[in-house]
Amino acid sequence: MLLNTMDNSLYHRDPGPSDGALSVTYLGTAGFVLEGDGHTIVIDPYISRPGIRDTLFRPLIPDEERIQRHIPKADDVLVGHAHHDHVLDAPALCHQTGARLIGSPSTCNVGRAAGLPEKQLVQTTGKVDIASGPGTVRGLPSRHGRVFFDRVALAGDIPRPPRWPARYSDFKHGLVLNWMVELAGKKVMHIDSADFIDAELQGHECDVLCLCAIGRVFRPWYTARAIEILKPKLVIPCHWDLFTTPIEAEPKLIPGVDIEGFLGEIERAGAKHALLPFFGSLRV
Repeated sequence: MLLNTMDNSLYHRDPGPSDGALSVTYLGTAGFVLEGDGHTIVIDPYISRPGIRDTLFRPLIPDEERIQRHIPKADDVLVGHAHHDHVLDAPALCHQTGARLIGSPSTCNVGRAAGLPEKQLVQTTGKVDIASGPGTVRGLPSRHGRVFFDRVALAGDIPRPPRWPARYSDFKHGLVLNWMVELAGKKVMHIDSADFIDAELQGHECDVLCLCAIGRVFRPWYTARAIEILKPKLVIPCHWDLFTTPIEAEPKLIPGVDIEGFLGEIERAGAKHALLPFFGSLRV
């Protein structure tokens, strides 16, 4: 399999205004840290990133030291769906920081399996505002995108807490939620899988759109339609990097992801883009 190293010249270089109220940091895969008004919201943290053999053939164990080193604080942790590369590290981060885990019933069952107490779990099926410090978060019901071979991997729910540590096949995606976060006077929409339900996004506009790259070719007009509905001022691509490589290594593209083409689609749809390296930040 040919793996392409990321072309560093594509990364966002313009620091923009330094007085922006909201800081957005990319964690790799679909992960972000949003910080503003003294509050920290983490979305889809995945720092452990075990290799392909460990992922497929061994129980998946969060790397707690790595998580603590790279994400030292969190007040709330949001998870878009319960595949391992979105939910595995979230319970450990909540254990370390005292943050709440907010997500679908499947996501919360993963939290229960990992030993989180009920007071740290906020279960939602979307469509309601949840207070998060000085801000709010709202899950918008969505669909998981099709990826390799035009198929959805590990479809289905996690109806009860799985064995722990769990294996790759235990992490069914469950209900998929696109997250709208309002914090520090800004709105951030997070789409962590390359599909969405148009009707659920209608009426929601955002300042920043964090948009999944992998699998977008299987959803007609994915990029243009998301930008048409949400009208973001800025789009930050995510889920473009090969998440079976260490977070400290040089990023490699997931096979089949044309990141340069994705940036071109964003431009043609009339939006600005900012491709961030691991732990790259900007203020908005």
